[in-house]
Amino acid sequence: MLTVSETSIGKQVIDACLSAGIREYVVCAGARNLSLVAALAGAEEVIVWSHFEERAAGFFALGRMMDSREPCAVVTTSGTAVAELLPAVIESHYQGRPLVVISADRPSGYRGSGAPQVIDQVGIFNAYAESCIDVQTGAEECFSGWSMRRPWHVNVCVEETDAMIASDAQLAEFKPVREKLEVGGLLKFFDACWQGVVVCLGGLEPEDRGEVMHFLQEIKVPVLADATSGLRELLGNLVLADGDRVLKKVKPAKVLRIGEVPVGRFWRDLEEMPEVEVLSLSRTGFSGLARESQVITGQIGRIIRGVGEIGEVGDVLDLLKENSRRWSQIDELLESYPDSEPSMIRTLSIYASIADTLYLGNSLPIREWAQFSQREHPIEIIRANRGANGIDGQLATWAGLTYGTDDAWCVVGDLTAMYDLSAPALLDGCEGVGRVIVVLNNGGGKIFDRLPRVAKMNGQVRDVIANSHGYSFEAWAAMWGMDYMRADSAEEMEVEAGEVPLVVEVCPCDKQTQAFWKAYEAIEGGAS
Repeated sequence: MLTVSETSIGKQVIDACLSAGIREYVVCAGARNLSLVAALAGAEEVIVWSHFEERAAGFFALGRMMDSREPCAVVTTSGTAVAELLPAVIESHYQGRPLVVISADRPSGYRGSGAPQVIDQVGIFNAYAESCIDVQTGAEECFSGWSMRRPWHVNVCVEETDAMIASDAQLAEFKPVREKLEVGGLLKFFDACWQGVVVCLGGLEPEDRGEVMHFLQEIKVPVLADATSGLRELLGNLVLADGDRVLKKVKPAKVLRIGEVPVGRFWRDLEEMPEVEVLSLSRTGFSGLARESQVITGQIGRIIRGVGEIGEVGDVLDLLKENSRRWSQIDELLESYPDSEPSMIRTLSIYASIADTLYLGNSLPIREWAQFSQREHPIEIIRANRGANGIDGQLATWAGLTYGTDDAWCVVGDLTAMYDLSAPALLDGCEGVGRVIVVLNNGGGKIFDRLPRVAKMNGQVRDVIANSHGYSFEAWAAMWGMDYMRADSAEEMEVEAGEVPLVVEVCPCDKQTQAFWKAYEAIEGGAS
């Protein structure tokens, strides 16, 4: 044992991070974590961001991992600053992202004392972190056993004095736990397909999209595709029009889910269809269902390559036969109600086709984009957060995902933007141009209006559920030095992004929106 300065424990922890391959850090600085910040300042080949608010910092780190597919660490001071990271840790857990939390702490003797800035930080993330390492003397075991597929917490006790006792042990070589891949279940799934197979395609990592597209073109079964799959436009006639309602009416015998948990209504309806066999190919291993189903866990491209050729399965139930007619009916409705929210989504999607990346920030934009956006021009990268966080941290995630990227678009609802008002600070110094933040301002959480139970309630109760408001986002854009435009109709939506981020406030006509949905429900296929 050696007596060393306070900065040594911080350096040991950062050295362990570097050994584990962590090169990106988001720092929320405070007096307690100065030794960690100093160690980072002296480290080579690292990228360090600084932000004043831990919750947004955690989601920014999540966005960085979505972009790089590499771990990212958030460095906090002690106390409730650590607790602010819980939402991002939970989302990272369900997305299978290697978010690392490095929390400074007061010495362990203070625990339970009620002393200032002391809470029980060890295990604060519970099951949502793969482990929590409580560093009190030495950091050589900081990452022992980490799979790099889940969040990891390193809690660092920093002494009150300038000197402390620290171990001089050498850091062990970091070896992540490797996954075993079993693909036999997928081969068995295709043994008997005479009653029909449908693919529910959720969000995909960019590196998996080529393998998945080739696989789907080979088996030629109907596909219900989320926008975040990145394949909705590229799969052409294999994609079901109005698929949620079509599949509720004609049930397939088997459903193969590929990628993240789908956002559509049909996936939820599967809870009430135990007779439908469901198999998921999931990077994270989560089934996404409360009912019985099977899951094959692993990198999606590896799973598909491991299976080899399956051959054409085809559209046994003739689900795709009416596709053209259904798309035409939807297009006619969009033209009939040009200032409705679905139609303004269509108009917006035409402008957004110039984007290099698109981020969809909560339930309503994700669903309406999948249903109504243009289908001719694919956007290369479409991403979203929807595992657990709802409307939390969406703009901060987009900032991390697209840092330094040109022509990056983000589409969020009004409540989502209000929930993350500090996030534009994370764009400070970003070199990307042509950045657009679209806020769909329909005066509250209008997605609830379409729930049958809510529709039967009186107006006052509905206003409370929807968090109805009359706010505008012009002053918010000015506060952060962003350009601003407002569109109250499709004709006013002429988006021209420039050197600084542009906020586009889209305000659909409520009357036309209600009329659109009424006409939409009347289309053959039944209520959604």
